[in-house]
Amino acid sequence: MTQDIRGQKHTDKSGAPQAKPQMHHGPAAPSWPHASGHEPRRYKAAGTARVYGVPGKSAQAYRKDAGASRQAKLHVPLPVGSSKASGVVSLKKSKFTVSPDAHTDHSHIPLIVLCALVVLIGAGVGWMWFLRPVHITVNDQAKQVRIGTSLDKYLADNNYFDAQPGKLLSVGGNVIDERGGDRCAVSLNGREVKLTDASSLKLEDGNTVTVGNGADATEEHSEETVTMAPGIQMEKGGAIQFVSQWGKAGKKKVWHGKTSGETVDKEVVQEATDMKIASLTPKPSDGGKYIALTFDDGPSSYTQQILDILAQKGVHATFYNLGNQAGKSPSLTKAVLDGGHELASHTNQHQNLPTLSKDDLRSEITSAFDVLEKASGKRQQMIRAPYGAFTDTEWARSADLISCNVLWNIDTLDWKRPGAAAITDMVLSHAFNGSIVLMHDGGGDRSQDIEALPHIIDKLKAQGYTFLTVSELMAKDSRFPKDVVKGTVSMPKDAVLPEK
Repeated sequence: MTQDIRGQKHTDKSGAPQAKPQMHHGPAAPSWPHASGHEPRRYKAAGTARVYGVPGKSAQAYRKDAGASRQAKLHVPLPVGSSKASGVVSLKKSKFTVSPDAHTDHSHIPLIVLCALVVLIGAGVGWMWFLRPVHITVNDQAKQVRIGTSLDKYLADNNYFDAQPGKLLSVGGNVIDERGGDRCAVSLNGREVKLTDASSLKLEDGNTVTVGNGADATEEHSEETVTMAPGIQMEKGGAIQFVSQWGKAGKKKVWHGKTSGETVDKEVVQEATDMKIASLTPKPSDGGKYIALTFDDGPSSYTQQILDILAQKGVHATFYNLGNQAGKSPSLTKAVLDGGHELASHTNQHQNLPTLSKDDLRSEITSAFDVLEKASGKRQQMIRAPYGAFTDTEWARSADLISCNVLWNIDTLDWKRPGAAAITDMVLSHAFNGSIVLMHDGGGDRSQDIEALPHIIDKLKAQGYTFLTVSELMAKDSRFPKDVVKGTVSMPKDAVLPEK
């Protein structure tokens, strides 16, 4: 269909006359199929004109074709129709034509608007949840940080707020690395936070963060539970020493440093039971007066004379023989027992026991017992340490071998050869109920002992004393265990010796 702008006659392609369309600014007569709603329509124009407007109303079109000297402003009546309209507008100097054309679908326009709205909403949500800043306090100073930032990243980005790292220490407390400890100390809202957990914590509005210097850290290490040897407690002051409580092992945890190689005790899992050494002087409680005579360093050429005197006086004594001497005179060793006396050990070679190693100490003790057993037929357990030197170390190393270590409380000093009268006076002036007298039957000239001995016995008897062996004296005091008295001590299976 063709229309002249000035109202000229229009014909279709067949030449048949057509009704003249009217051009006005008001609503157009419905020349195309009617549509119920009024929606903006855009019509594809041939040439250079495109027309937009509301169906049923006029719209403006502008001439843009090539070669035109000016742009023509046109009022075009838009027909009321469906969403698909047909028509092409051709613009010329003073005319335009609308000719049939393919229908065009414009239903995608609302979708574009919806997409634009979704984008705007998405941008707002993204800013709200991912981009907006949150306000926090760090070391009493106000700070801003993007929402969703983890605590560890924030600390790292700010160089941990100049906090100084701690030291890396060995399991023994020695410094391995001056800056190898914890990087910093941090708390969130007053609660301490480990840096290893900081990556899972997101900073939020109102958070309070405190950052301080890092603590020292201990090197990587392995842990092991090991047996813990008991300690030893030793009493002093008495004449006879013995085990009053056996030691039992405990358990402890130890750490082995992987870098330093150090091993240290860390925790006691089960306390050990200490060995206890009692030190008692016999106190007979039956109302009698008792005393024990003892002789060291034999057997020797003086031993038999002493045995004869004792037999004549009807008293018994205790002999602490040296193993190497007993081996040379087994008959005298046996004679001691045959005379009703007590035989005990003065070790093998009269060595100062605290100067020996653990193995040498045990050998010194056991070799003497071996010799005495061979000579007497009985295994001995009682010893008298040379010089009386038997410390907690010797007990820790050999308590399973002996029943007791017997000292003295009256020393005649006969080894100085002060004279028979002086020896006699030393005994008489210091005698008391339960006393143990030290004399010698070997190790030198013992003629003064032989001279003094009869007088000592006679005068003590006159004072009401009864002469006993050491074991018999202990038996008069209930504080001494029976196995100690009898010389049948054995270490319990669950007991262990202290480590010395």
